[in-house]
Amino acid sequence: MFLNLEEVFRIMEQLADMTLRRLLDNEGFDLDPDLQEPSQITKRHLEARAQNEFFRAFFRLPRPEKLHTVMDCALWTPFSRCHTVGRMFTSDSYICFASKEDGCCNVILPLREVVSIEKMEDTSLLPNPIIISIRSKMAFQFIELKDRDDLVESLLIRLKQVHADHPVHYSTSQDDDMMSHVFHSTSMCSGHKFRDLEMISSQNSEEGEEEQSLQQHPQALKAVLEQSGSQSPDTRMSREQIKLRLWNDHFMEYGRTVCMFRTEKIRKLVAMGIPESLRGRLWLLFSDAVTDLASHPGYYGNLVEESMGKCCLVTEEIERDLHRSLPEHPAFQNETGIAALRRVLTAYAHRNPKIGYCQSMNILTSVLLLYAKEEEAFWLLVAVCERMLPDYFNHRVIGAQVDQSVFEELVKEHLPELAEHLNDPSALASISLSWFLTLFLSIMPLESAVNIVDCFFYDGIKAIFQLGLAVLDACAKDLCSSRDDGQALMVLSRFLDHIKNEDSPGPPVGSHHTFFSDDQEPYPVTDIADLIRDSYEKFGDQSVEQIERMRYRHRIRVLQGHEDTTKQNVLRVVNPEVSFLLEDLEELYDLFKREYMMSCYWEQSRPMASRHDPSRPYAEQYRIDTRQFAQLFQLVSPWTCGTHTAILAERTFRLLDDNMDNLIEFRAFVSCLDIMYNGEMNEKIKLLYKLHIPPALTENDRDSQSPLKNPLLSTSRPLIFGKSNGDAADYQKQLKQMIKDLAKEKDETETELPQMSQREFIQFCKTLYNMFREDPEENNLYQAIATVTTLLLQIGEVGHGGSSSGSCSQDSGEKPQASIPSLEQDSVFADTDPGTASQDAQTFPEEVEGNWTVSLEHILASLLTEQSLVNFFEKPLDIKSKLGNAKINQYSLKTFQMSSQSHPEIKQDSSLPRRVCHNKARTTKQVSWVVSP
Repeated sequence: MFLNLEEVFRIMEQLADMTLRRLLDNEGFDLDPDLQEPSQITKRHLEARAQNEFFRAFFRLPRPEKLHTVMDCALWTPFSRCHTVGRMFTSDSYICFASKEDGCCNVILPLREVVSIEKMEDTSLLPNPIIISIRSKMAFQFIELKDRDDLVESLLIRLKQVHADHPVHYSTSQDDDMMSHVFHSTSMCSGHKFRDLEMISSQNSEEGEEEQSLQQHPQALKAVLEQSGSQSPDTRMSREQIKLRLWNDHFMEYGRTVCMFRTEKIRKLVAMGIPESLRGRLWLLFSDAVTDLASHPGYYGNLVEESMGKCCLVTEEIERDLHRSLPEHPAFQNETGIAALRRVLTAYAHRNPKIGYCQSMNILTSVLLLYAKEEEAFWLLVAVCERMLPDYFNHRVIGAQVDQSVFEELVKEHLPELAEHLNDPSALASISLSWFLTLFLSIMPLESAVNIVDCFFYDGIKAIFQLGLAVLDACAKDLCSSRDDGQALMVLSRFLDHIKNEDSPGPPVGSHHTFFSDDQEPYPVTDIADLIRDSYEKFGDQSVEQIERMRYRHRIRVLQGHEDTTKQNVLRVVNPEVSFLLEDLEELYDLFKREYMMSCYWEQSRPMASRHDPSRPYAEQYRIDTRQFAQLFQLVSPWTCGTHTAILAERTFRLLDDNMDNLIEFRAFVSCLDIMYNGEMNEKIKLLYKLHIPPALTENDRDSQSPLKNPLLSTSRPLIFGKSNGDAADYQKQLKQMIKDLAKEKDETETELPQMSQREFIQFCKTLYNMFREDPEENNLYQAIATVTTLLLQIGEVGHGGSSSGSCSQDSGEKPQASIPSLEQDSVFADTDPGTASQDAQTFPEEVEGNWTVSLEHILASLLTEQSLVNFFEKPLDIKSKLGNAKINQYSLKTFQMSSQSHPEIKQDSSLPRRVCHNKARTTKQVSWVVSP
């Protein structure tokens, strides 16, 4: 039950977001198994999914991580000497805690770090307690846990499974009294010992590598520069030492591993700027990339070996951008830094081909390599691209555009005057998009921008939102007085270029965006620490839950905006090629896309990604298969032929499928419809002709069980029309002359279509007969096509000088008339009785088939002799009524088909009226062969 409107609206938002992402942004979107069947989706399933997504976003955990339990509890926090009330979250590989008071205390415990989970004695002071011990000799006490026994049992099962999947390596450290057994991936020591620890996987992968191009660099690039003396210390080193002491004191009290207590105090330390010697390792801990690093020993080295030396489009793009990555920094002015950057980017592209390589990844990876070892930088890149900035680095940068839209809403909320002045949202997006894609690294001096990256790794995207607001707030006065977008860009560029880091121990390094460094008058300098502090104080009230809710809303708008752009571009390309009105073309596009979407959403066996590829040209992004095409053909085609419609649709699809990949795009679909509705008679006949010759008509055609497999019509009947008083004329001479005239008039530049065999011709006639059904001029059309068919059968033999003309001698006193075939002989359009097949074979000799052919010109000229047929093909057709009915019936038709697949008896019952109609049509076809004198 929905209890209030807000709850209903939230569910609707979630459904819309889930549907759009699944259908339009399927590059990295996977739907939960519980939500695969639309008719089985419940409110409980949706709530579970929303809670799971919030859990992953709040703790920034891997996408495959599945939430199992959420329960209220209290955690003993030794720094405050009390139990902190909050909630415990357990998933496949993590135990997490978040306090009820936002930012008070959060804890992330990877099961890989856990040594034991034990129940304690239940007392009045400590109700239902458990103790979770980790490898760094810390223990976490949780109390007030409901269903404690079941919780501990499930946690122990998952703990055993995690340890079995990822065995842990130990190292003995005698210099550190606090930790006798240090877990390699998470060991945090004092500053002087920090760089001496190396991953076992790094040692193993470095041993035995002979080629220099595959050798991983053992240290962070910045550490190499410090050792070589490239950066001489100055007076600011004392501030660095003060920070180190503060961090070491914090480690002693709150923990020094990934399992540390994360409180407001550590956020303040991060805002001040992480010490250079701790930066890389703390980035690993805050992002939990350290767990991935420890869980995959040797993985990076194997990727490097597999990917290096391979040449493809991605590697070419990487090579192009290597020397554009922090070119002003000494670490990337030599082959050591460039080679390390190449290996990391190429290895990641090999790991995740869906993302591959996108611009701005090179700048981010360059900074990661400055402060982390090569393998660590790789896993940091994985954490950023796949967890912390989801959907940022793909073909359409959907995630970045969604956050841009969220940022615009935050600007309107917090800076309304500035938002009113910047009335064009696209202007702000053009300025701030790079802030999000590169985390301010490309538009701010590097020594200042790394402090923002510190905040990003601790607080996630929230830090970028609030810092962007702080930048706009600091420049609000100048921005409001700017005359145009160009001047606004200048104001922001000058401000960002003059943000300095007074605590940085190294020399300043310029940014990529220093457009206005040659100012004649001095520009005021802003300290990055002050800017970050203002961002937290003024704009730090946004919670993860609020940001995720806004992302829901704006993701729908962004994806719909992409679809609108795609639609406009497709119509702009297709519209000049067809005669439909633009509004009708839009309706056709919507029907086409809706058919694709319904099949993707309702038919799980269909490979969605193989049809929707955003990297393809606009007109080819949505492609449908033969079954989807048949549905649309039945809904909008003017050539409806009763039960024969499905067969005609199959042939049309084969004709349009030029590359034979069993998929066609909107352009081909609407071009075919345009001929049916708006083409001249000769264009329509030509299309029908193509539908009855290969490749449209095949030996395995669904109609192959018709009498066409048997010997066909006899052409031995004379074609002599009644003349007054015995003035009979043999029409064969006129037919010969007609063929000669057509040959002269034929356009030599036009590609000649293959001639039609008698078997193919009878299929052509059968289609025409079915098209005439229920037409107001049905009887006249049947008589006309009977005359034309008999005429063309004679043309087929005359054109090849084939077998005898079959003319019968007539007595002079007898009135000549067209021969009328008996109902027994005329089995071409009737159902074949297997019992009479042999008798038919004797009646109609097979050798006729081998010599008989007719061309498109023969058929067209013969049809032009009958005015009723000309009127039928030239009468105006209106597609609007078809479109109106299609919009109403498209969903019901799909529902009926799905029900028929689930309940075959429905399909059997529905065939009964078809047989009645078929028998009636059979009688009509037989009678239609009678030619009036």
